[in-house]
Amino acid sequence: MIQSKRVLVTGGAGFLGSHLCERLLNDGCEVLCVDNFFTGRRGNVAHLLDNPLFELMRHDVTFPLFVEVDEIYNLACPASPIHYQHDPVQTTKTSVHGAINMLGLAKRLRAKILQASTSEVYGDPEVHPQTEDYWGRVNPIGIRACYDEGKRCAETLFFDYRRQHNLNIKVARIFNTFGPRMHPNDGRVVSNFIIQALQGEPITIYGDGSQTRSFCYVDDMIEGFVRFMATDDDVTGPINLGNVNEWTIKELAEEVIELVGGKSKLIFKDLPSDDPKQRQPDTTKAKEILDWSAQCEARDGLKKTIAYFEELLKKG
Repeated sequence: MIQSKRVLVTGGAGFLGSHLCERLLNDGCEVLCVDNFFTGRRGNVAHLLDNPLFELMRHDVTFPLFVEVDEIYNLACPASPIHYQHDPVQTTKTSVHGAINMLGLAKRLRAKILQASTSEVYGDPEVHPQTEDYWGRVNPIGIRACYDEGKRCAETLFFDYRRQHNLNIKVARIFNTFGPRMHPNDGRVVSNFIIQALQGEPITIYGDGSQTRSFCYVDDMIEGFVRFMATDDDVTGPINLGNVNEWTIKELAEEVIELVGGKSKLIFKDLPSDDPKQRQPDTTKAKEILDWSAQCEARDGLKKTIAYFEELLKKG
């Protein structure tokens, strides 16, 4: 009998983490889901608890973890401005100490490890669309730096562990992703707009709404993770993962209102400090190396996400 691959997912009760746990279980893996529940929620993985291949552990990655696994997906870190700015020192510690602890674990086990990095490493970019060889334009002392620079430092650590200890690393730069199980109060644009529209409230746009984002449905992102992890040892990344279709924030708001069938008005507020004006991935590497590109149209993904939030609001 072939033994199941044992996989650790940090941040496994979060939005992306819970979908990844589900996918790995469907692929026949044993999954150890680790989360400190700062932004992750038990409800995201409650349907997995009866699966004998699934284990849920409460743990903060800023402290060492001693387990036996074959692969590690390091997703632990608050990822929305509201959450990562709530305790910026802890956010930086989660990215940096968390990376050190998970890399140390991977080194001891000689395990393959994937880092969930972010398009925020590009900051407010001068290059559009963003390619992996662009070094970024980040304010190191701004209110977003705890996340942006924390993730940049984590990437540094991953590549230093690769050079110094020949560790099998994968660094994925995640662009805006959405779908069911997003935290309803995380301040992200998709969840904000949907909840405001469902409740008939005005939709809040920061700036004039001309800033752009590219929105990737969660199932596509998880497929990218799994394909990346399955690559050979010499494929380290970083690799951009995201949908290349660019939307203005105003276009997104109007699309959500139409899909909800509501009558919400748009209201405009000042743009937050260091908020990027443009964000679009160049996914040439993902296509060439992983044979991956986003398949789900944003409109179809929005319908599924709206249905999820409708149910959530009904439950109160």
